Parts: sequence; C-alpha cells; structure tokens
Amino acid sequence: MKKNYLLFFILLSFLTYSQDILWEKSYGGIHADYLFDAQPTADYGFILAGSSLSNKTGNKDEDNHGDLDYWIWKMNEKGELDWQKSIGGNGFDLLQSIKGTRDGGFILAGTSSSGNSFQKKDNCKGLTDFWVIKLDASGGEQWQRTIGGDGQDELLCAFQTKDGGYILGGSSSSSPSSVTNIKAEGKMDAFLQTDLYSKSEKSRGNMDYWIVKLDKEGVIEWQKTYGGKYADVLRSMEQTADNGYILAGYSNSPVSGDKADANKGVGDYWIIKIDDSGAVQWQSTYGGDGDDQPYVIHQTADGGYILGGNSNSTNPLTTLGGIVSNGTDFWILRLDHEGGVVWSKTYDFGKVDILTSLVENNDNTYLIGGYAKSEAKQSLLGDAAKKAGTGKDKEGINDYIALKIDEKGEELWKKTVGSAGEDILRKLIETRDGGYLMAGTSNSGSSKDKRSTIGGNDFWVVKLKDKAKVEKVKASIEAIPNPAVTYTNVIIGYDFTEGTASVIDILGRILQQFSINSRTVPVDLSHYAEGIYIIKIKTDVKTESVKVIKTVR
Repeated sequence: MKKNYLLFFILLSFLTYSQDILWEKSYGGIHADYLFDAQPTADYGFILAGSSLSNKTGNKDEDNHGDLDYWIWKMNEKGELDWQKSIGGNGFDLLQSIKGTRDGGFILAGTSSSGNSFQKKDNCKGLTDFWVIKLDASGGEQWQRTIGGDGQDELLCAFQTKDGGYILGGSSSSSPSSVTNIKAEGKMDAFLQTDLYSKSEKSRGNMDYWIVKLDKEGVIEWQKTYGGKYADVLRSMEQTADNGYILAGYSNSPVSGDKADANKGVGDYWIIKIDDSGAVQWQSTYGGDGDDQPYVIHQTADGGYILGGNSNSTNPLTTLGGIVSNGTDFWILRLDHEGGVVWSKTYDFGKVDILTSLVENNDNTYLIGGYAKSEAKQSLLGDAAKKAGTGKDKEGINDYIALKIDEKGEELWKKTVGSAGEDILRKLIETRDGGYLMAGTSNSGSSKDKRSTIGGNDFWVVKLKDKAKVEKVKASIEAIPNPAVTYTNVIIGYDFTEGTASVIDILGRILQQFSINSRTVPVDLSHYAEGIYIIKIKTDVKTESVKVIKTVR
C-alpha cells in the first residue's frame, strides 16, 4: 500500500510540473540590459522591450547613445533574431511597454529625460516626460511624441484603442509647464509644441495617475489627472468592453483630491473605472493593515475584473478571506463589474513574492507570473518526489514563477525556473503554439536552468512546452486581421530566403507588387474600395494565396 501511495505522489508531482523547458536565451551587451515587456507576434515569434546601458557588444548590434536607451529585440519562435533596434537621446530613456498595433506595427511607451539628440526629436519639458514612439512592422519609426509637465512624468504603458487612436497611462508629479521663458526667448515653435503636448492640470499631491488620449496621428484629444494628497502610482490600465478604461495602481492617500475612500494600511490597491472621455464612473480601495501593491488588472470575459499584486498584510484582506501567512505573497482579487469582491486568494512561494504578470486564457483560466526574492518552495509533494529522485532543491534567489489557476482561484499547476543569481520575471504569456514564454532580467552566469550569459544583466527568455496540450499546427499562410480596415498582415508559416507579394482584385488585376524577406508581410489596403482581394505570396519555397475582405469602420 505504501508503494502505491508513493507511486501516486510521484505521478501527481509529474502532472503538477508538466512544463518542460524547450529553450532559453540571453540577449544583451557586456553591461546592463533590463527587460520590462514582451509580446507574442502573429508570426509565432515574440518581441521584447526594455532598456540598455550596453554598447555594441555581445549580441547587441548598436552602440548606446546616452544613459539608458530603449532596446527592442524581435525574435522568431526559436528565439533567433529577426531584427533589433536601439532608440535613445543623450539622457535617460526607460522603455516600459510595447504593444502591437492593427497595421502590424508597434507602439512603444516609456520615460525620458533626454533632450533633442540622436533619435529623440523633442526637448525634455520637465525632469522626465512621457516618450511614445510608433513603429511599423519592420521597426521603422513613423512618429514620436514627448509629453510632460514641469516635474516628473513616468509613462507606464500605451496601446491602440478601439477607435484607432492610442491611450497612454502613467504617473505624474507635474503641473503645466511654464512658458514664460520660452516666450521671452522668442522660441515660438518651441512654445507651440510645449502648449500642444504639455500637462494641462495641476498635480494633486506627490504622484498622480495621468491618462492621455491620442488620435491615430498621435495628437492629444484629452488628458486627465487623478490623485489624492500623497502618492498615487498607476500600475495597470486596460480598455473595457464599453469603450471606457479600468485603472489600477498603488495609493497611500487618504480621502482627498479625487480619492473617495480612506486608506486601509500602509498602501492599498486603488481602482478607478472611467468612461471613454475620462469621467470617473466608480472607484474602490482594497487592502489590509500592511503594504498592498497592485500590478495588473484585466477585464474578464464575463465583464468583471481580475486584479493581481502582492501583499504583506497580516489581517484578513477582505471579508472573504485571503490571509497572508508568510512575508509578502501574491494577492489576487476577482471582482464583479462594479468592483465588488467575488473571491480573494493569496499564494505563497518564498519570503517575498512579487507578482508582475497576469493574463486570462481562452478556457477562463488565468496565467500568473512573478518572482520570489528567496528560495521558492517545493510543491507539497516535493519531499516525496525528492525521496524518489524526481525533485531537487532550488538554487539562488529571485526565481521566475509561473502559476496557473482556474476561474475560482484554485491552483492548477506551478513552475519555478531560475539560476544562481537574481532572475526577475516581467512577463509570462501563452504563445500561439500552446506553450508559454517567461521573459525578464537575469544577472547570473550559466547555472541550473540558465545555460547562457552575456553581461552584468541580460534579457533572459525561457520557452516552456505544456505537455498536457497538443501543439497547434501552423497555417502555411494566413492574414491577420481579416476582415481588414486599413492594413492586414500576411503571416507565412515557413522559412524562406526571398519572395514577392501581390495584391490582386476580383477581376485579376495586380494592384500592387513588392519584394518580401520576412515572414510577417504588412499589406496596405487603405486606398481600396470595400470588397474581396487576393494576396499572392510567391517565395523560393512555394507559391500560395490568401483571400482578404476589405471593409470600412
């Protein structure tokens, strides 16, 4: 009977850790490179975003311009380079976010102290400003904007909205920039630019949430400031089904300014729901007696919300439970559409656990990522697995953590991946082929799960395979989006050396033809009437076509 129990424990342990490492890669120069965001791309690859202090060394192919520069690395599904790009001025440029756009390009969001220099086209307005850049599918710049006030402005994220424009979210201690000196110096162009892209409202306190809405060309449509008398720092933002936005951040403000709820501990989760013009619809504060730090909010398929962060509070965090038992733990709240708590759960891995990533899967499960600032715990079955030779002790600190939970917050599986040094996970995503990508920063040399190292701090990316899932078969050719309003992207599911793309109407006329050398092919349909078009892809491997429907808004 004991042998049967032991066999059961070993088998269950294998099921709990049913994710194998397919590959791991390090990217960077010999100095310090910090990853902050990662996104899957339609061609089954990925794009990484962060900032770099390194010159042209390691696998970085451009020199640094100032202090930190924006650094983007586009890779294929095997982790190999498609292209990379370094963007910066003569100061400090910290890239926090990258998101795909409907034309196959990307919107970059970060913070800059740089003046007009190198790739930076505008002077800094205060201490630091929002710096947003629009790229095409191959990494070419289309436009950039510097937006700020007279103080400190930190841009967290930017993404394309349903109307084709963009929304920027961050934090600000600024008031509107003073233009007295600019006028006195007779710099009218600088004055007009400062006026158009300056902060319009005074600071409420220390730091406030600051939201800026842009049109499709990057021109400001509206901007709003939300805050109390102390520190209110935006951590996450998403557009909601009603075309409004949900904002999540950290607050230690009492009732003051725009803050309607009293502070519950050292600091709390502060959630604000706004409409499509920035008017507040509702707000709520969640927390215990300690410090509660939110990092991600997401509107769920049923119209509610899931909110993730970490907490060191020692009392029940809500009336529904969620007691922190050891140091700082992951804290997840499931909310209804008006912010009411449906359930509350905490998850303990080590002494200090920092949640940084949360996504909803198509099956209503949730994929949660973060890192532990101590040795991550073995599963409850770890001792049995260890006795049987199937488990081993974790080394080092700050291991990457992946956790999957069901719609009620119950754990489905967890996985830790790490080296002998500090591994700080920033993004955990499910990939198009059914696997998972863990992306962050590591300062360790080769050890344990890490086999590659370049400099002091590198981008470190780990691809996991879920053994419980059947790997999806890639289409040989597909168009995304389809139907399309302006651009569609033809995705080629195989490697090739060279080829051509042709756009053909239903009468067989060739409307445009151009050379291709990438597996993602952006095609501009904006000049054509509504209807059906054929995009023909001819490569040195084979020739195929895909039908695309052109529509209007």
